[in-house]
Amino acid sequence: MARGKAKPQETAQPQKAAGDFSKMFSEVANKTSGAAGRASTFILAAGVVIAWAITGPLFGYSDTWQLVINTGTTIVTFLMVFLIQNSQNRDGAAIQVKLDELIRVSSVKNSFVGIEHLTDDELEEIRAKCERRAEAEKAGQQSVKRMDEKARKAAERAV
Repeated sequence: MARGKAKPQETAQPQKAAGDFSKMFSEVANKTSGAAGRASTFILAAGVVIAWAITGPLFGYSDTWQLVINTGTTIVTFLMVFLIQNSQNRDGAAIQVKLDELIRVSSVKNSFVGIEHLTDDELEEIRAKCERRAEAEKAGQQSVKRMDEKARKAAERAV
C-alpha cells in the first residue's frame, strides 16, 4: 500500500514541473509577442539592419559580414515562429471557448459547439449548409416583404 501512495507523488512532480514550464513559456511568449509587435521594436530591428549595411564597406562586404546578418535573422526568425505559433494557439483556443459559450447561452444550435475538431471536408459541408440556409432565409424575408407590400396596397384600395 505504501507503494500505491508513493506513485501519485512521483508522477505529480513531473506534471507540476511541466505545468510550471508551460506557464513560464506562455508568459515569455506573451511578453515577447507583445514586444515584437511594437513600433519601437521594428525601429530597433531596422536600425540593426542599417548599421549592418553601413559596416559593409568597412568589412569589404566579406562572406563573414554577410554571414553575421544571415545567422542573426535566421535565429531570430526560428525562435519567433514558435513564440508566434504559441500566441496564436492560445488566442484561437480562447476565441473558440468564447464562441462556444455564446452558442451555449443563446438560441443558436448547440450542435455547433466543438465543430473546430471536424475535418476540413466536414467543416466545408456545414458551411455550405449554413450558406444555403441563410440564402433561403433571405429569400423568405424578401417574399414576406413582397406580401406585406401587396397587402398594404390591397388595404389602401379597400379604403
